[in-house]
Amino acid sequence: MTKPPRSSRQRYRAFVQDYTQRRLDDEAAGASQPLDRGKRRAYLRDYLRWLRPYRYAAGALLALALLTTGLQMIEPLFMRFIVDRVLLNARLDTAARLARLNLAGAAFLGVIILSNLADALRDYRQRLLNVRVMLSLRRSLFQRLLRLPLPKLWDMKTGGILSRLTGDVETTTGLLQMAIVSPAVSLIRLAVAVTVLLALNWRLALTALAIVPAAMLISFIAARRVRPIYRSLRKDVEQIDGRVGEAFSGIRVVRAFRRELQELLTYMVGRHTVLRKELFAHRRELVLWTSWGLLQAGVNVVIVWYGGYMNIAGGASIGDIMAFQWYSFLLLGPVWQIVNSFSELQRSLAAMERVFDVLAMDDDKPDRPGARDAPLMVDEIRFDNVEFAYREGQPVVRDFDVVVPGGSVIALVGRSGAGKTTVTDLVARFHDPTRGRILLNGVDIRDFRLRSYRELLAIVQQDVFLFDGSVRENIAYGRHQATNAEIEDAARRANAHEFIVRLPEQYETFIGERGVKLSGGQQQRLAIARAILARPQILILDEATSNLDTESEQLIQASMATLLAGRTTFVIAHRLSTIHRADLILLMDDGRVIERGSHNELMSESGAYYGMVRRQMESHGRDEEVLRC
Repeated sequence: MTKPPRSSRQRYRAFVQDYTQRRLDDEAAGASQPLDRGKRRAYLRDYLRWLRPYRYAAGALLALALLTTGLQMIEPLFMRFIVDRVLLNARLDTAARLARLNLAGAAFLGVIILSNLADALRDYRQRLLNVRVMLSLRRSLFQRLLRLPLPKLWDMKTGGILSRLTGDVETTTGLLQMAIVSPAVSLIRLAVAVTVLLALNWRLALTALAIVPAAMLISFIAARRVRPIYRSLRKDVEQIDGRVGEAFSGIRVVRAFRRELQELLTYMVGRHTVLRKELFAHRRELVLWTSWGLLQAGVNVVIVWYGGYMNIAGGASIGDIMAFQWYSFLLLGPVWQIVNSFSELQRSLAAMERVFDVLAMDDDKPDRPGARDAPLMVDEIRFDNVEFAYREGQPVVRDFDVVVPGGSVIALVGRSGAGKTTVTDLVARFHDPTRGRILLNGVDIRDFRLRSYRELLAIVQQDVFLFDGSVRENIAYGRHQATNAEIEDAARRANAHEFIVRLPEQYETFIGERGVKLSGGQQQRLAIARAILARPQILILDEATSNLDTESEQLIQASMATLLAGRTTFVIAHRLSTIHRADLILLMDDGRVIERGSHNELMSESGAYYGMVRRQMESHGRDEEVLRC
């Protein structure tokens, strides 16, 4: 197995070799197989339905574009009129020439001003329409992403989600311009320019138009050859940005293992490679633009040269030649826009597929027909022969039959991978059972509206997630309407108030992304305060005190009695001091309950739970009496 090239020069040489041998084209074709025509047509219909509320704005935009085009097509005729009918008209005296010049010049100026005003209005309306469509599309896409099943979100990864919400939506929005407005206007401009040229002088027109097929061929070939370079560039930039995100998310690990220099070198090698590729692409674009410039200059030379010959022969006027030069510019512009539109259209269609593919996905656990609101109180939760598997044929929870009275505390213990967290995920309806039912007050929880059911829940996890906001905002995340007094009361009950008031701005202090400005114990106490304030009927504590020191844990244990009172609570914990007062302890192994009972009952049986307690006592140097309290 060969090692990948390390230096930017080696990477660049490998890239050039792949580019020269057309392997980049093959990779692109294999990496992104196009959708079948039927599905693409369906997505296009969806896109047109999406644009339907904006059809009048799009129509006005097209009308403004046509108005601008029409005015621009008139401008060369004014110049032709002034040259042939005023300046070179020997039959008019000086006064008549000045009068006609002033009148034609004023009209010419008026047309130019009106053309530029119409174009400015068109540009503003285009941007306004793009912003509206983009905002609406992002709203719907974000809303759908929030409701997608967790496995699909995991498959997309954070980078994929962000790329769809940013670049893909922006590119999809440009589909209106690239697929409809720009090609339509360019074709109309091209048709009008050709018609006018033929009407002015068909021989000169055919001479000028002979260059158009060559221009289109050069543009198509050049755009096609440059596109793989930018595709490779985007891939490199995505990898570099992903690595940067990982480096700063794991900055403690980077510093602990003294990898700062290596991360810097990795970043600079990647960026230097990108720079080399950008210059490589720029050199090829220079060839295109130079060829394009020579083409335009060549057209002008041909028009002047051949037009001069025709003028001498009496077949064309000076005004015709000057108008032809102007029209040649107006002619080649639409040709390039059409070529560019086809290139951008493919990119827009690919982005559209990624966006509408997500919009076409089903929501996570849609409400059943006839679903009702969940009850306000929990009398009983019953697990009826529940089984769940992430992969078919490999259940991680099996034969789970448990009755949980309302207001009781259920502790789930066992080794890692025994299925404890999966059980609580089933309670929270992050997943639904593969087989069996979970009943709340005798009703399958799938028969309740998901939103109303989750209003009963609050979760405190071992891996605490806090948002980049103030302390107050994080505590009140589950109840935005909570008063300051309620927020502070929840913080006191979670033993968080004392450290909060020592912060620079107390409850208004910003805690950074994921709460990085707080210690692990402080983060955990804020999460507990957030759960207290939510006033849940069903509480899930997944190693909720794992990041607390012994003193903080003891203080919170006192407040836990208030937190758990009257609430049905599922506790996952390895510290047995947090669960020995539970009403029911379930010892799980390989997805099954192998022992159940209170702490004292299980200790008296001297089974697997007893052995686990003994091992933990020995590791902590505690006496057995401590755990029999």
